[in-house]
Amino acid sequence: MKISRRDFIKQTSLATLPLMAGGAFAQTAEFTMKFGSNLPSTHPLNIHAYKMSSKVKLETKGRVDIQVYPFNQLGNDTDMLSQLRSGALDFMTLSPLILGSLVPAAQINGVGFAFKDYNQVWAAMDGDLGAHVRRQIAATGTIFAFDKIWDNGYREVTNSVRPIVKPEDLKGIKLRTPPGPIWVSLFKDLGAAPTPLNFAEVYSALQSKVVDGQENPLAIIYTAKLFEVQKYCSMTNHMWDGYWFMGNKKLFEQLPPDLQAIVTRNVAEAAVLQRAEVRRLNDSLQADLKAKGMTFNNTNADLFRDKLRQAGFYAEWRTKFGEDAWALLEKYTGKLA
Repeated sequence: MKISRRDFIKQTSLATLPLMAGGAFAQTAEFTMKFGSNLPSTHPLNIHAYKMSSKVKLETKGRVDIQVYPFNQLGNDTDMLSQLRSGALDFMTLSPLILGSLVPAAQINGVGFAFKDYNQVWAAMDGDLGAHVRRQIAATGTIFAFDKIWDNGYREVTNSVRPIVKPEDLKGIKLRTPPGPIWVSLFKDLGAAPTPLNFAEVYSALQSKVVDGQENPLAIIYTAKLFEVQKYCSMTNHMWDGYWFMGNKKLFEQLPPDLQAIVTRNVAEAAVLQRAEVRRLNDSLQADLKAKGMTFNNTNADLFRDKLRQAGFYAEWRTKFGEDAWALLEKYTGKLA
């Protein structure tokens, strides 16, 4: 059965109310843990985080209470990563590309125009490429990533200047990117003027014209109401992005093994459900965003890949990631460089 965007928001918002309230075990939690994200509470990531928290509380008979803090309530991505590493925060979700400032190998899923479809994405991230990245995250000694990466979706370019149909259309566009090195490299090589900002600053920066545009999946463009401050949406699908669900290693190991197993299983199950919801949402939102006044156009990915090859983007990042990691990427994507 197909449901409308309004019905989806209504149903999911109502569904989260009892979960946010704390449930029947609010006063008896033996382990109270905090989870933070940068997304609105209506985004599928937080909807399924609330549901995961409720299931964990139920299955642990109230011993574990994972409290969900959406939309930068605990600080921006950089703040929360610092809190996670120090032990002030138990769990968070973070784009691998932003995590790349700490764990360079984590950025590899963000190689521009690499994954052609979701079949390649999940084969890689649930397979050898994802395992390689998780080992690098664990090597920090303080944090770890759960096995199943959560979905953000394919990223699209929006701006208030002109449609982006070919690489040359990006020339001179001041484009907000997250604070991750591979984003800056990608859009610099495509001719734009990348401007790194944390997500909490995006809406105001677009509204005040500090930047001309930004890039995100449609689900974020919709739930963060970026359509209010952007005119053009170009379906570039320039990279697939997700969220590693990460934990503080020392704090997580304070849970008895049986409780660790319950949390681990529920995080994995929620990830699979969240992936399906994000894909449905991203696939359905063009009509809704058009009704909000956005203008859409399609693009030819081959033109952008050719531009990146000419600029040396793939060769540069092959060197940075190393031959072994690059071979794992191309195992799923096919030849890039």
